[in-house]
Amino acid sequence: MSKFKKKKSGQQAISTASLPDIVFMLLFFFMVTTVMRETDLKIDSPRLPSATEVKKLEHKSLVSTIYVGKAKDAKYGTKFNSIQLNDKIATPEDIPAFILNERQQVSEAEIPFMTTSIKADKESSVGTLTDIRLKLRDVNALKLSLSTQKGSSISK
Repeated sequence: MSKFKKKKSGQQAISTASLPDIVFMLLFFFMVTTVMRETDLKIDSPRLPSATEVKKLEHKSLVSTIYVGKAKDAKYGTKFNSIQLNDKIATPEDIPAFILNERQQVSEAEIPFMTTSIKADKESSVGTLTDIRLKLRDVNALKLSLSTQKGSSISK
């Protein structure tokens, strides 16, 4: 037969009652501070042009971003006229479908506040930017923002 031993009176058990609270507090902290990656750039990081009058966008959740620059993969060309919509290289003809898809993801009341932001490399061709603007005009996406970096308009 087995013999049961009594606990010694001087030895106390460690309380684990607060352990779940600590674990959930750490989990909540990491959930709040972690930033999710939005898009994987398939073009070289755009070197934004400089501007003196810069204004920040207010509702970043209502901003659709179009990247213009030189593609990282040579099969898309070596010029600075590649367009990226979300995670794929596209043509100006794909822009209306992209904007309509972005509109479906927000509520009806927020559609008038949607902004299209173009992050274009300073070496991008004006023709490509004009094609993008014309396609945006076709789907009535008239709130347009050109991303820049703050600095002097006259570079050395």
